Amino acid sequence: MLGIKDKTGELANLMRLYMVLHSDHEGGNVSAHACHCVGSALSDPYYAVSAGLNGLAGPLHGLANQECLGWVLMVHEKFKGVPSDQELRQFAWDTLQSGKVIPGYGHAVLRITDPRFDAFRAFGKRVMGDDPVFQIVDKVFEIVPKVLVEQGKAKDPWPNVDAGSGALLYHFGLKEFSYYTVLFSISRAMGMCSQLVVNRGLGIPIERPKSVPTAWIKKQLAAAPPPVM
Repeated sequence: MLGIKDKTGELANLMRLYMVLHSDHEGGNVSAHACHCVGSALSDPYYAVSAGLNGLAGPLHGLANQECLGWVLMVHEKFKGVPSDQELRQFAWDTLQSGKVIPGYGHAVLRITDPRFDAFRAFGKRVMGDDPVFQIVDKVFEIVPKVLVEQGKAKDPWPNVDAGSGALLYHFGLKEFSYYTVLFSISRAMGMCSQLVVNRGLGIPIERPKSVPTAWIKKQLAAAPPPVM
C-alpha cells in the first residue's frame, strides 16, 4: 500500500518492528496521556484516540524522528558522506556551542539507551550496514553520548527511539517525511486503544489534574531563587 517494492521482505519486517515499538511506552507521553484524559470522561474511543493523535503531531513528540533524520542528513551533506570520528565529534561540539541540541539524544524519563533504539539499531546493522545514512546514525551513537557527558548539561546523554527510526524508513525509499507521523500514529493508536480497554474494564475514574489557588502560586514564586540573567 506504500507503493514501495519489497523484494527481500525486509521492509515488511521493519514495519512489524516499527509498529510494535511505537505502539506505546508508559502513559506519561503526550499522545498516550491525552488519549487517557479524554477517554476517562467516557468519550467515544474515536474521540479519545483523535485527541492523542493531535498531541502526537507536535514537533517535540511525533515529529521528532523527522528532526533527527534531518540532522543526520545535514551531517551527510556537510561531509559528503560519513564523517570521521574526529569530524563528527567536532561537529557535535559546534552544534552544542551554538546553543542548539542534537536531536534524538536525551529523554525526560529514561536514563539509559532507549531499548527501542537498540532494537532499531540491531535491525539496521543486520539489513543496511553499508548504507551511509545508517552508518552516520551508528557513529553518532558511538560519539555523541561521550560529548554530552563531557559537556555535563544533559541528564540523559543516551539516544531515544527517534534517533534511528527515520533513517531506516529513509533507506527503503520512504522519503515523504510528513508521512512518518502517520505511521507513528497508526502504531500508537494500537497502544492507546489497548489502554482504553483496560481502563474501562477496571473502571478507572475520570482524570482530574490538581488545582491550586493563586496564593499557593505566589508563595512558590516567592520561595524560588531569582532567575539567572
